[in-house]
Amino acid sequence: MTDDTPDSLIPYDEIVQEALRAVVGRVLSEVGEAGDLPGEHHFYITFKTRAPGVDIPGHLLERFPDEMTIVLQKRFWDLTVDEEGFSVGLSFNQVPSTLVVPFAAITGFVDPAVNFALQFQAQGKESGPADHAENDPPAVEPVEDGSNVVAVDFKRKK
Repeated sequence: MTDDTPDSLIPYDEIVQEALRAVVGRVLSEVGEAGDLPGEHHFYITFKTRAPGVDIPGHLLERFPDEMTIVLQKRFWDLTVDEEGFSVGLSFNQVPSTLVVPFAAITGFVDPAVNFALQFQAQGKESGPADHAENDPPAVEPVEDGSNVVAVDFKRKK
């Protein structure tokens, strides 16, 4: 017997990543339909700023050239969701902005109110931690015990 695992001809990692991103889509759709977040829920959404389909103002792209994290809590508007991604209005330094983010660009989704987090494999080059966009003043630190964190990383054994 050997410990060598054969390379899969089925792209399981891509299928799982797509399914987990659908969770984000469903949650955002429900919030968009309701027009507000229920209870104490709020979201940190991290995404690649230069991923295909991302549309953010130039001043934000200059400030966050690789990745940024936005907070959806109390000060957001016009949240719309479709099969490919979402758009939302946020204010940065008193300047209203609309951001368009495809689900494929998302690398992290956290709801610290219930200690829930999803992490996605970054598409493209490796990067360091995302800078937080200052669109929501009261930052709540997520609990780091990992009880509801889902991280999927399929690495092939050689």
